[in-house]
Amino acid sequence: MIGVIVNVITVVIGASIGLLLKKGIPERVSQAVMTGLGVCTLYIGISGSLCGQNTLIAIASVVLGAAVGTLMNIDGAITRLASRVEERFHHQGRQGSIAEGIITATLLFCVGSMTVTGSIQAGLTGDNSILITKAMLDLVSSMMLSSSLGLGVLLSAVAVLGIQGGLVLLSGLLHPLMSTGAINEMTCAGSLLIIMIGTNLMGITKIKVADFLPAILFAPLIYNLIPLLERLWGMLA
Repeated sequence: MIGVIVNVITVVIGASIGLLLKKGIPERVSQAVMTGLGVCTLYIGISGSLCGQNTLIAIASVVLGAAVGTLMNIDGAITRLASRVEERFHHQGRQGSIAEGIITATLLFCVGSMTVTGSIQAGLTGDNSILITKAMLDLVSSMMLSSSLGLGVLLSAVAVLGIQGGLVLLSGLLHPLMSTGAINEMTCAGSLLIIMIGTNLMGITKIKVADFLPAILFAPLIYNLIPLLERLWGMLA
């Protein structure tokens, strides 16, 4: 868990520095930075989406994820959580910004091959090198994000601890299911959500990205089900 803890600490430090810098940034500069972050996020999302090898898996994952996430109202739950945080810190009228910060930072920090591979490697072998490398990247990213998106980026450290820590603890069970192909398809599905975040940051769309989060879980599940279905079809044919 050392790599996970280091990653959480770097996110907290980076986000805290970004929050301090935010106080001295003029509004017009902040808006320009937000647009720049949106463009960079689009680039990250498009690059990651190219990892997928099966377009049908990506489509099925996003469609099923959207249906399940909308029925569960994940976005509403996160927004309510953000509302409570806002009330606690007495910053009224900015619930959406905290929710956006949590969702944006969590996806950027927790979606990708480095997260899954690094966590499983740390859990199985005790090698934290990938997670520590990722932590250094997240230090800079959290600083930039929090200077524009605020407190939500700092709160995403809890999600980083839960998601990466969970992967480390469950690495023995997940390892057989998380082949390179499964990780690539999961990265692809998650990157499509990151593209949505990019368009939101640029003000082009107002997509409730959190409602699409189950897509990340459906991608490796569908990938692993396809060979089983093919064998079953061969037996029945």
